[in-house]
Amino acid sequence: MDLKLDPSRDDLPLMANTSHMLVRHYVLDLDVDFESHIIEGTIVLFFEDGKQVKKQTSSTKETCQLESSEACKLRTPEPCHIPVTNVRTLSSKMGYNDFAICDKGEKDTSDKDGNHDNLEQASGLCSSQYCCDTGDHGREGFLLVLDCCDLSVSKVEEVDVAAVPGIEKFTRSPKLSVISEELRNEVVGELVTLPADRWREQLDYYARCSQAPGCGELFFDTDTWSLQIRKTGALTASEFPHAIRIWYKTKPEGRSVSWTSDQSGRPCVYTVGSPINNRALFPCQEPPVAMSTWQATVRAAASFVVLMSGENSAKPAQLREGGSSWHYYVTMPMPASTFTIAVGCWTEIKSEMDLVTEWPFPSSEANFRCAGVCGHTEYPCRFQDASATAQEVIPHRVFAPVCLRDVCQETLVPLIPPCLSAAHSVLGTHPFSRLDILIVPANFPSLGMASPHIIFLSQSTLTGMNHLCGTRLCHEIAHAWFGLAIGAQDWTEEWLSEGFATHLEDVFWTKAQQLTPHEAQEQQELRACLRWRRLQDELRSSPEEMQVLRPSKEKTGQVSDSGASVVKHGLNPEKIFMQVHYLKGYFLLRFLAKRLGNETYFSFLRKFVHMFHGQLILSQDFLQMLLESTPEEKRLELSVENIFQDWLESSGMPKPLQSERQAESECGLARQVSAEVTKWIRVNRRPRKRRRRQENEVFEKLLPDQLVLLLEHLLEQKTLNPQTLQSLQKTYHLQEQDAEVRHRWCELVVKHRHSRAYGHVERFLQEDQAMGVYLYGELMVSEDARQQQLARRCFELARAQMDGPSAEVVAQMLF
Repeated sequence: MDLKLDPSRDDLPLMANTSHMLVRHYVLDLDVDFESHIIEGTIVLFFEDGKQVKKQTSSTKETCQLESSEACKLRTPEPCHIPVTNVRTLSSKMGYNDFAICDKGEKDTSDKDGNHDNLEQASGLCSSQYCCDTGDHGREGFLLVLDCCDLSVSKVEEVDVAAVPGIEKFTRSPKLSVISEELRNEVVGELVTLPADRWREQLDYYARCSQAPGCGELFFDTDTWSLQIRKTGALTASEFPHAIRIWYKTKPEGRSVSWTSDQSGRPCVYTVGSPINNRALFPCQEPPVAMSTWQATVRAAASFVVLMSGENSAKPAQLREGGSSWHYYVTMPMPASTFTIAVGCWTEIKSEMDLVTEWPFPSSEANFRCAGVCGHTEYPCRFQDASATAQEVIPHRVFAPVCLRDVCQETLVPLIPPCLSAAHSVLGTHPFSRLDILIVPANFPSLGMASPHIIFLSQSTLTGMNHLCGTRLCHEIAHAWFGLAIGAQDWTEEWLSEGFATHLEDVFWTKAQQLTPHEAQEQQELRACLRWRRLQDELRSSPEEMQVLRPSKEKTGQVSDSGASVVKHGLNPEKIFMQVHYLKGYFLLRFLAKRLGNETYFSFLRKFVHMFHGQLILSQDFLQMLLESTPEEKRLELSVENIFQDWLESSGMPKPLQSERQAESECGLARQVSAEVTKWIRVNRRPRKRRRRQENEVFEKLLPDQLVLLLEHLLEQKTLNPQTLQSLQKTYHLQEQDAEVRHRWCELVVKHRHSRAYGHVERFLQEDQAMGVYLYGELMVSEDARQQQLARRCFELARAQMDGPSAEVVAQMLF
């Protein structure tokens, strides 16, 4: 490796040597075992070497331009019916939505760590020192490096794709008389570059190739962050096998997934959006540039539902030996870090009125027409599908533990169509053809997470009125465009995902509520006020180096010669609780929208989405296109350089934002809150005798965001009497409000040691773990013995189910 890593730092290493070989497709075949807390099986990786990638990239624009000029109509591929051997389950019908499911193969005979070949005794191979190869031939030549952590790898082999019946169509030879490495790589090279109109055939052959026999084991070694693979005699990437199969299993302590129980007490496992991403779920190439497609077959007991990032709404296939098998696939290339899976005893919660009828993508290949040039590599793109472009509400499903069925039916389900429709009205074509939404277990460390075709929502979004649920749903829907369809080329530029989603959530939500322009502006100004206060707090309490949105500056996007790199502060446990990328990014985009005018800005944003969907970007890609599209009179000395300097490459508060907030006056909703604060301060100052008289203040009804602001203002008061706190709670029924309001209420309770409401704090720490970490610190800082005892008791109850990084941070606070 030409990348020197300092293990004492908190940077996350991306080890894969993507400059030499790129994964283009993964085929996973996995079994989920809830008794051992292990996911076990195989993964087959299909590669292109660097020379092929560069050649394909250079010809992409020419191809797109040629096709768009002819207004091409993509032809329907002929159905492929090829005999399949070595299968566990085979459907009676073979189609794009139903592929053969391969056997999980030979039994693993490795030790409990799993880190040696399952033919060790027969072949003399093991994992250490590249399978204990004693000759120089195992140490020379090309080394493939994959990102891998907390996995037990037992075997790596080359896949004999030439053994698949009918595969000769992907070669220049009508008959495969002489099988060579060059021929196998030629087959894979043709398969991974099939045109978009042959996507069914491509997925079908990926499945068949993944079941082909092995044709030679490969030397491998593992270390903390990577899996390294060699083949004797393969001196370059072009000579290395382009299809390999890895036999592996996860470890119960692996950090990519969480084994836990749902709210009904049933076992489940799901990807938690770990800082190390998916490298503890399967060996992969983590750098964003390694954009790939995938298909996965997952088997579990019959009572479990498997949800995954996939274009198809998978249905279970019953297995002879019991259990069920689920198959998902995607045809849009995306980074492996976006892959998501959840297995549990979820219940599908259907709407009382079916607002949309589900249709598989594409709805009709006759509708699949080129509508202008796309800048991405070729895939079946919804932006070129006339029916997809017009689709305001995509098919969607909701899953949750059975105990949350009613609250989901009441709160979440009705919000989905208007939020999806609002997003479409702002940005246009939905990048993904369908959406699953899952209410994840209580240990989920955030309010939501978006992945291709699936959104995770915390149970905390379901309490109170629908405001928190609606805003968070809009935030995650926005990630379909910014974060998924358009990704950051350098993960340190997190603002390109979170800043956009935060800005767009307000726009989507006001449209979903069908507010008048004045009401929408008032609501957005109130939320800006709240975020301004939050940003000020964050900048006061966080290290300066963590406040910079573009920490690598001019080196942003650069990688080593091999393609390896690091994500600055990617392993810092405090980073997952920080909001600076959300907030600074939000205020930058709000600043730019104000400068251009909303109509001009969102018109530009739609053009930007159409140009860059399916691609990775850097900050300058967005800013340069924006400024080039802005009339000179509106730029007013704006440039990429000064935006970098003021907003992205400096710690602290951006100067333009400071000036803007000082010049702005309070919005009407904030002024109403200020009036209510004055009333409560007056109540709190009255002598106890006067309080008993009939001189009660008349308090106005407040919106959830207004309640948050009210409580934040009251937190600034040095003392609040128990009677005032009790009256406050009764007036607004604070324990019944949404999690944002209850969080501020709990802060007030802790600050003023309002023991009568300690039960509310305890409930919050148990049921709202995504937001409760900060409260543990408040309880300990108070140096009140009773509060510290409460914190330790709640932590002991939640610790076993709490996600690792959160538990680590809380433990440091308490002990």
